[in-house]
Amino acid sequence: MKTIARDPSLLDVQGLSAGYGEAVVVQDVSFTLARGESLALLGRNGTGKTTLLDTLVGATQRHAGSIRLAGADLTHAPAHRRAAAGIGWVPQERNIFRSLTVEENLTAVARPGPWTVERAYTMFPRLQERRTNLGHQLSGGEQQMLAVARALVLNPTLLLLDEPLEGLAPIIVEELLRSIERIVRDEGLSAIIVEQNPRHVLPITQRTLILDRGRIVHDGPSAALLADPAPLDRWLAVAAA
Repeated sequence: MKTIARDPSLLDVQGLSAGYGEAVVVQDVSFTLARGESLALLGRNGTGKTTLLDTLVGATQRHAGSIRLAGADLTHAPAHRRAAAGIGWVPQERNIFRSLTVEENLTAVARPGPWTVERAYTMFPRLQERRTNLGHQLSGGEQQMLAVARALVLNPTLLLLDEPLEGLAPIIVEELLRSIERIVRDEGLSAIIVEQNPRHVLPITQRTLILDRGRIVHDGPSAALLADPAPLDRWLAVAAA
């Protein structure tokens, strides 16, 4: 595994409150993320996990607080500027171009940087095998791989994954988990991963936030939750195993 240099100022969120219209879903959320750090974002359904990611990419109504990425103030920035600043987003809906081929999906958004289309194929060999298939001809698992690959070829400094394993067959879940682990551990790409199942995401992340009613109720090492899942029982009513 590579030794990753860490910069504690990569993402700095302070006093963030946001939601949809006048409805406030995320309340007074503050945390930082180091360069090269991976973060699991856990919580029951409806606790604000997706809203927090949506707020980071500029898709909600911000009511208070600030967002800084690598020192740049993105608090009032539109979504396209946040993407240009280095935020890569894989939403639950995947948002691939269903009428384009796999290769066209990747080349249409690729930006200069270490993550090239060919490197994405190395990460996801299934996509290389189906490079001429249209998006709608892919299985659900292949579409999710394509959504992650599309985010990678944007060459982000921060990758946001919103329930990337949802609805996938167990064998695809394991394959995708191995790829995500390589991305965040071996490649050192900073990431925030929303996931319903703690046992999937805790082993591949360094740190965990738990949200309840839009607020952070736990912030600590993922390894500690694996060793003592009491906070999971308390806030999620689920054990790690």
